[in-house]
Amino acid sequence: MKKLVVLSALVVLTACSGGNRSNSGSTRGATGDISRACLAADRSAANPSLCGCVQRVANAELSSRDRARVATFMADPEIANETKISNSSANDAFWDRYRAFISSARSQCG
Repeated sequence: MKKLVVLSALVVLTACSGGNRSNSGSTRGATGDISRACLAADRSAANPSLCGCVQRVANAELSSRDRARVATFMADPEIANETKISNSSANDAFWDRYRAFISSARSQCG
């Protein structure tokens, strides 16, 4: 289960792994916490266009607080695990928003 949580926590990096780039469109210059974390993770297929696309999706779907929180997941996946398994209604609500973001990032950037 921990591997599943870690993998889902790193969806932004998954979205940066390549695939159909036709939807990445005008994502150049989309910078922010998530884009920087995506590039800093040093995945071979991560590039400014794909990481920018993920950032653009995050900008559209998440608050600035949520975006900062998602970026921390890439630096420390254990934080994602703790968030997912917590019994906090606030964390549950965040996790729902995060899962919706994951789905959008995969469809728009992957």
